[in-house]
Amino acid sequence: MSGREVAKLVNDFKPAGYYTVSFNASNLSSGMYFYRISASNFSQTKKMVLVK
Repeated sequence: MSGREVAKLVNDFKPAGYYTVSFNASNLSSGMYFYRISASNFSQTKKMVLVK
């Protein structure tokens, strides 16, 4: 695990609501990745497994 950022999908203000964000993983290798969702005073980190 290298701990480097591989993508930043959204980095701007969004008003409250539901959003969908597309993620193109074609340039990434199979493996375990961590993602973080942050909003206001909320932040959560989860893991995902990418299988090609």
